[in-house]
Amino acid sequence: MLRLDDRLLPAVIGAGGIRADKSEGDGATPAGLLPLRRVLYRADRVSIPTTTLPREAIAPEDGWCDDPSHPRYNRPVTLPFEGRHERLWRPERIYDVVAVLGWNDDPVRPGRGSAIFLHATSPDDRPTEGCIALAPADLLAVLAAGLDAIDVPG
Repeated sequence: MLRLDDRLLPAVIGAGGIRADKSEGDGATPAGLLPLRRVLYRADRVSIPTTTLPREAIAPEDGWCDDPSHPRYNRPVTLPFEGRHERLWRPERIYDVVAVLGWNDDPVRPGRGSAIFLHATSPDDRPTEGCIALAPADLLAVLAAGLDAIDVPG
């Protein structure tokens, strides 16, 4: 559950649970205070989200490096890309609006986990690979509320 003012919002976390010692590929959601860095969105599917965070439309060639051996690890990349990566432009709607969470980004440490986002749930509410997922309307409400971080208790 994620608390927004006086409401508790159902949230889906990583299949690996919540871990303070998050590592790449463990499927866990990192514990801690995760700053909201910026919002990415698909302008062909959704309106510009209401938020105080920086916003950026994504394109079909946008991805995120999840290859700990690559110098661009845990950073956005342009596809095609030679290292292991995640595609941000997806046919399913879970990444139509994505808030980039501040995990392992200041500084980036190889193997500590990458691509930790706040995004929409899948239609079957399956666990994430380490992200936090909310119902689309709840995701937009959280972004509009002006939060600067998400607290994930460990």
